[in-house]
Amino acid sequence: MSILPPHRLDLAGHRRRNGVVPWVAYHGDDGRDRLIEAVEAADLRGRGGAGFPTAVKLRAARSKRSIVVANGCEGDPLSRKDVALLTLSPHLVLDGLQLAAHAIGAAEAVLCVHADSPALPGVAAALAEREDRAPVRVAQVPRRYVASEETALVRYLTSGDARPLGKRPRPAERGVRGRPTLVSNVETLAQLASVVLLGPNHYRASRTELVTVTGAVRRPGVVEVAAGTSLADALAAAGGEAEPVQAVLAGGYGGTWTAELGGGVPGIAAVHALPVRACGLEYTAKVLAFLAAESARQCGPCTFGLPSIAADFAELVRGGPAAPRLARRLPLLTGRGACAHPDGAARLAASALQVFDADVRAHQAGGRCRVPAGVA
Repeated sequence: MSILPPHRLDLAGHRRRNGVVPWVAYHGDDGRDRLIEAVEAADLRGRGGAGFPTAVKLRAARSKRSIVVANGCEGDPLSRKDVALLTLSPHLVLDGLQLAAHAIGAAEAVLCVHADSPALPGVAAALAEREDRAPVRVAQVPRRYVASEETALVRYLTSGDARPLGKRPRPAERGVRGRPTLVSNVETLAQLASVVLLGPNHYRASRTELVTVTGAVRRPGVVEVAAGTSLADALAAAGGEAEPVQAVLAGGYGGTWTAELGGGVPGIAAVHALPVRACGLEYTAKVLAFLAAESARQCGPCTFGLPSIAADFAELVRGGPAAPRLARRLPLLTGRGACAHPDGAARLAASALQVFDADVRAHQAGGRCRVPAGVA
């Protein structure tokens, strides 16, 4: 079953296409156990970037006081899959949200999207068509990169401050207003609904995933591909290369550059194809400047580390000798922040130094990249 239809589905269209959730099969505590066991049998993992087993998160958040939060904020500028899903198939997400609420015993559900998200009108229309067991509240979160991190959502829903809280305690232990909280990406919830509607075995055999493909491809946008598809196949699903590609940024702004297209899509399901005519150092420098500006500024790696490596990359673009300094600084960022924001920036920078080594040397030799013959 494809989770992304070609046009928006209202409730009746959704049920004709996908079916109706068989609630009678999941009645009571035994039913909750069966629901989580089905999710476990399907090997459903989070689609927000971490890939954590969903069944483990459901069990951890199970409580009479629990809350379920659907994360549709999509803070990474290269990703559009969640907006597409909420726009075209909001009821599949809402079915998954209700199933997750039932699995953990939550009587309260929150759907988080960025302020002024284009998905808001469709979500409001979909909610007006439904009478759900757990009432769903829509929360508009500030448009900041770190505001969609799960502990930042917990903090925002509790106090209005959309900054990460730190790595402990996790939301399942102490979340919104101190209550056990499941925070799950909206695609994960749509996939959860698909597990129930198809059954774990059929789901595993036919599972698809959403990937946003941008850059030098013929049809940029959100594509639906078989689970575990390669970067090459993701580019092909977007119409193939529109011009020669030198490298791909896989995993969004906190991902990695690679020139090898045989591997899968790591982290956030976003792929950017960089054409041969572009400078990988310049692109990376702009991304690092963005990441430094978007930090929460509440721990050392973000406050001091990210601006430093952004400045180092700007110096590399100018032909300066910043590479040795970056080699010393990058390891100091990883694992030391209140969230994974510094880790992603360090990962991006380290991969750029490796993949665009020739560009580094060219900039140092003459202040600019060598442009291949015939490429404007």
